[in-house]
Amino acid sequence: MLQSTIHPRQGDKQNSAFFETYLPRLLAERDRSGLTEMIGGIEALMITVEPGNSVEYIAELALMTPYHYLVTLDSARHLTHVLRIDMHSPDILLREVKDASYSDIFRHLNDLYPVGARRPHSRYLGEILYTTNRHEVVALQQQREFRFFPVGQLAELDLPLNVSFSKPSPYTQNMVGYMERPSDGIRVYHHGECIILPTVQAAYERGKEMQERLGIKDMILPIDHLATRVYSQNREAALLEYLALSSYYYWGSYDIKDQNSSTNVTKNVRLQPESVSPAKVFTAGNQPYCVNHLDKLPSPTETFVRNYGPRLHHIALAVKDGQRNGMEHIDFVVDAITAQGKGFLLDTIGSREEGLKQIFSSASDFSSLIIEYVQRFGDFEGFFTRDNVAQLTFAAGLQEGMELGT
Repeated sequence: MLQSTIHPRQGDKQNSAFFETYLPRLLAERDRSGLTEMIGGIEALMITVEPGNSVEYIAELALMTPYHYLVTLDSARHLTHVLRIDMHSPDILLREVKDASYSDIFRHLNDLYPVGARRPHSRYLGEILYTTNRHEVVALQQQREFRFFPVGQLAELDLPLNVSFSKPSPYTQNMVGYMERPSDGIRVYHHGECIILPTVQAAYERGKEMQERLGIKDMILPIDHLATRVYSQNREAALLEYLALSSYYYWGSYDIKDQNSSTNVTKNVRLQPESVSPAKVFTAGNQPYCVNHLDKLPSPTETFVRNYGPRLHHIALAVKDGQRNGMEHIDFVVDAITAQGKGFLLDTIGSREEGLKQIFSSASDFSSLIIEYVQRFGDFEGFFTRDNVAQLTFAAGLQEGMELGT
């Protein structure tokens, strides 16, 4: 039996007595129930964008990531473009709403927040997880009071019918889906008619040709982690909820005092590389906005959540360790992409001596998501450094402040 409570704890963030009491209980019960064994890694990420935005976003992803355009699923209300690296790494299901007036629960969530409402359909929906027995997993989770969309509602929401989706989380507003397939089988989504759209194919080829021409194709690796921002008071609940729904374990949390926030990391209990099952990171302010006027501390994470809502903030991609033309690969990649007009929020931070270098792109005009690149050097065993995270958080906060007009 897989054991989720044996992994060493990292970090210095002080959790509450409630969290430290319930964390081992939750993981041990999950192991005993068989859920840890039945639930695997991340099969796919789901993103929705505004009508007309998917083609250029696919060109952007073709340049900045290892993803390839596979097929489009044409269903009643959406075009869902399937992007894939291989069967070892998660897919991206990029959904484009056909009718700008279309309204559903996900649009309503965006409408609650001042910046989120400016792009009412642009939203990260959540992850689909692999499972060996979808119906048993759902039944066990329902016994634990987790709620799922019935099949009829899945059809109304125009979601794949061979995936069971939880209702959006009250803490992250993301869903978790479960999909069953043979371990050596191909991922198939029961959703609409499979077509190849010439406009999408041309945009994808344009991005890949540029990637090849710039010499960065083999430097950019699959997803390293997914970072979600939540309200300060929901940090521990969001962690416990995701651990209950997945087969991840709590790696640890670091207090980023310079930015009045914490970074909280969960990883797959099978210790698979992040390229197979990316780490899930949750960032939260250290105190709620309603008392911040008393201490006058920076609050970029809490401000982001108040403006956009709890949601995915960035997708981090690994960069292959090495150098070209006397430059670290990450610097070579960033220089090449910058020359094509894509902005970054700061210079690369970190060094070989510190163990890694990182950088944030500016938020995508098409999805509002940031791309992070991270290059880890040699035998570096950490996940990040505190100083890097503080600088990245500060830089992202500056851009988000400008977008709000503050």
